Amino acid sequence: MSLFEELKRRNVFRVGIGYLISAWVLLQVVDLVLENIQAPDWIMQVFMLALAIGFPLALFFAWAFEMTPEGVKRESEVDRSQSITSQTGQKLNSAIIGIMAIALAWFVWDKFGSSPEVAAPAEVASPTVVETVNNPVAAAKSIAVLPFVAMSNGPDDEYFADGLTEEILNSLAQLPELLITARTSSFHFKGQDIPVQEIAAALGVEHIVEGSVRRSGERLRVTAQLIRSEDGFHVWSENYDSTSADSIQVQEDIAEKIADAMNVVMDDTRREAMRKSGLRNAEAFVNYQKALELFNEAHDSGVESEYLRRANQQFDKVIAQVPDFSTAYIHHADFYVHILMDQSVGNPMTGVTAQDIAEAQENLVTDLALAAEHARNSSERYNIELDQAYLSGNWRGMQQKLERTLAENGCSQAGWVEPIAAIYGLSDRYALRAREIRECDPMQSRSWFDESRAFKWAGDAAEALKIAREGNEVAPGNTLSLGLIQALVANGLYEETDTAITTHLQSKEDVLRSRILKSAAMGDRQLATRLQQELMQEPGKNIFWKPTYYAWTGERENINRHAAELDSQPFGPQSLLLVTLVCACGAPWDIESTPRFAARIKEAGMP
Repeated sequence: MSLFEELKRRNVFRVGIGYLISAWVLLQVVDLVLENIQAPDWIMQVFMLALAIGFPLALFFAWAFEMTPEGVKRESEVDRSQSITSQTGQKLNSAIIGIMAIALAWFVWDKFGSSPEVAAPAEVASPTVVETVNNPVAAAKSIAVLPFVAMSNGPDDEYFADGLTEEILNSLAQLPELLITARTSSFHFKGQDIPVQEIAAALGVEHIVEGSVRRSGERLRVTAQLIRSEDGFHVWSENYDSTSADSIQVQEDIAEKIADAMNVVMDDTRREAMRKSGLRNAEAFVNYQKALELFNEAHDSGVESEYLRRANQQFDKVIAQVPDFSTAYIHHADFYVHILMDQSVGNPMTGVTAQDIAEAQENLVTDLALAAEHARNSSERYNIELDQAYLSGNWRGMQQKLERTLAENGCSQAGWVEPIAAIYGLSDRYALRAREIRECDPMQSRSWFDESRAFKWAGDAAEALKIAREGNEVAPGNTLSLGLIQALVANGLYEETDTAITTHLQSKEDVLRSRILKSAAMGDRQLATRLQQELMQEPGKNIFWKPTYYAWTGERENINRHAAELDSQPFGPQSLLLVTLVCACGAPWDIESTPRFAARIKEAGMP
């Protein structure tokens, strides 16, 4: 008998096939369970290693042993005339068919039933993105943690109260049963005397956490309560008299008591995830709040370098105190992104030295590598790795990183996912992700803008306009006003566009830019060109916007010239990817005029 026939007779092939299918099903179940309990990645790796080791062992036992009516015997001890391997093989066939049916059912559920399916638009002219999205703010276990009130007036008491609030918020956000409003929206109501019912309605949550902090020397008194917004009922409340040194234990106890009051089952794994989410260092979270204040001021004031440099000095203190806090590295990297991006578009930040520019790329890569190393969970790591790929200029494998990021749920996302999703033609999927982010952070004006632009890119101009209008009522801002104007133009509502320009825009540059877009959309090239020439006379124009303006007026030679100029800059390909996003016209230049960008596109496998 040949070796093949003998392997077949001893059911080695059947055992191998059955083992592989069973192992696949088992891994899917284990992955689902581990994901829901937020277990560390190494546990899954141990399961995979054990199953890999088990495969050759299963084949060996199938070869060396045989089932008999008297039980398992060595194959060499079985009389061939009494062998029942054919009957055993039939049973194995039935088992394999059953396991395959389970595997197929699991695959169909995972592919089509576990998340909303969004059809890609068939045509650019009239696609519609599916609007059905799970609305996290409608769930019964939705919570907003309002900033705790500092009842004492020491130099750092308010930072301490804010830090304690954010630690509680971050801890609760690690529990998938709870839907926690993002910090930006929760802190939007800081210092405002508004009834909790109104705040809950504005944020779309059913529970509010509020409290107060008083420090006197080393003494610490914290009051916290969980309030049901529907009737103002205190679901849980407690007072803590402790010391500043014990503030971490107080914060952890508050978070666990809230989780318990919301009927969340706690275990050691979840407690560890909650602890890992924060700084767990009172001095560090005071420094972190100071850093955030400077960081936000940098982006609001336009005087970025001074504030970002000072913010990074505070982030350096946080990193020294808590070196495994990934969020500090992410914020720290932003300074270097601005240096490189602004330098490449010909609009360098004031106060930036030649040494800053020379070291920016290396510092950026180092910060993002450390952020990824210390990521709190797989979702955060996927986000950071996508940003790493885009910002480092190493675009190989970026589609896989994008797919992983878009498949995630929750309130965090990669900072640069939008232009990458747009260029891959996945704006329909990103639009749903952007909606989920906006529902987590409804008072953040930028969240509404990102969602509106994503639907516009996906081809659903009507939905983009609906979102922009609602957002301007809830969380108005200059960027969102520009998004409203772009959505009005996309819907051909030109008279309303004029009204919006007059009503919402302040700067001459924004007014001219919006009027160029409207004129070009109406087909009035002469007016668009005249407005463009007027805009070019404004001081401070950089090469980032020039390809867009010339695209809107159809001047291809000028597009190619300015795109080539931008491509030659150290951070040029990254900037050109953003041009395609803000232009809303793809890449309007001839690709051969930008060889560095073309090389990145090829490397990334982008269309």
